[in-house]
Amino acid sequence: MGTLTSLLNISSEALLADQVALNATANNVANQNTPGYTDEVVNFQSGDAVSLSGGSQSAGVTATVVSQRDRVLEQRVQQQTQVESQSSALQSALQQVENIFGLSSSSTSAGSTQLGTDMNSFFSSLSALASSPSDTTQQAVLSAATTLAGDFNSASNQLSQVSSSLNQQVVSDVGQVNSLTTTIASLNSQIASISPDADAGTLEDQRQEAIAQLSQLVGLDQISTPQNGITLTTSNGAVLVSGSQAVPMSTTQIGGTTHILAGVGNQDVTSTLTGGDLGGVLQARDQEIPSYSSALDSLAYAIGTQVNQQNEQGVDGSGNPGQALFTLSASATGAAAAIQVATTNPQAVASASTGEGSAGNTNATALAGLSTVNMVGSQTASGFLASFLGQIGSDAAGATTNNTAQQATLTQLTTQRDSLSGVSLDEEASNLTQYQRSYQAASQVFTIVDSLMASAINLGTETTVT
Repeated sequence: MGTLTSLLNISSEALLADQVALNATANNVANQNTPGYTDEVVNFQSGDAVSLSGGSQSAGVTATVVSQRDRVLEQRVQQQTQVESQSSALQSALQQVENIFGLSSSSTSAGSTQLGTDMNSFFSSLSALASSPSDTTQQAVLSAATTLAGDFNSASNQLSQVSSSLNQQVVSDVGQVNSLTTTIASLNSQIASISPDADAGTLEDQRQEAIAQLSQLVGLDQISTPQNGITLTTSNGAVLVSGSQAVPMSTTQIGGTTHILAGVGNQDVTSTLTGGDLGGVLQARDQEIPSYSSALDSLAYAIGTQVNQQNEQGVDGSGNPGQALFTLSASATGAAAAIQVATTNPQAVASASTGEGSAGNTNATALAGLSTVNMVGSQTASGFLASFLGQIGSDAAGATTNNTAQQATLTQLTTQRDSLSGVSLDEEASNLTQYQRSYQAASQVFTIVDSLMASAINLGTETTVT
């Protein structure tokens, strides 16, 4: 009777273990497309054997469910996500800059852009003036100058708009970061109370998915802590999550620019923050675009200054000393946004030099010669513009190439992780058949033992026992 009871217990434990396995399989199939879900596998273990009447009796089998998780590989995926997201954000911003100047992946020629075309037209109008000074050619100079100044104004304003848009993106990203860190801190707390020493299954899946989303926004360092917890800091060490405590980021305006405060004491981490969308946005806003704006300002200021100085050396159509043709800022800073044509009077264009009549063209010839003068450092205006636009095109192409490479690496790591942690329906179908057959076998054993025990209880007499 003792042996029958033991066998009944073994079959009962087998039924329970197979039911756990069947539930795990069903859970895997149901969550195949759930973001962040990790495949669950079943480990069967023999129960502790016990000694009874001098013999060893098995206590049956138990089943435990464990997620197929490689923490090192998961962190590698998260780190690569941060790199890819930064390169993607930078690529997007630089493509916007390309659009401002009319550049494309197939053409970075300065002469084909609106600014390049209108600058050439301006110098061509000065050449026409030198060839034939008249009201008509003077008016053409003013018209070309107005168009060129408008191009500088438009490009400068559009660069400012891109920077403003990136400022707004910073605020949006920080809001999303705070929402995710709050979620992660809450999951840390739940995991610590429910499964502090072992895999927490779905809760860990949810936490890893939240960290993956956070990695798209900001560069992270991840530290495992006691009770199955995780501490998260930014790439420059500012704490975002510590146990069940989330430390929110915040933003503040300094000189019209959005700065990011993070960590204990609200440190300004703007200049050192890398990784994720925030890293790319800050790189574009604080490094690339200011460089382009500065170059555009230098070009506008150089053209305006050189033309003004040369015009002031001549005599205008009324016989008076020439005046500045362009209104400029006091320095190169902000020159592209500020440059304007100072007059609407075509007679203000000083074609002649002192001592010449109104038909003189000496100063007009000098104005036309500015197209070949090294007015921006060691470059002509056209040469500088070509180098400037070439740099933008090169930077944008480099960002695109880098992002493509980072995406490929991320895809490779994700595939490697998914091969371990992803759900395979073929494997689950095989497991389902195996666990069903095992359950049926255990059920048969249970039924046979039940029948034997009934016969034993009734001394071999066949009867129905309830």
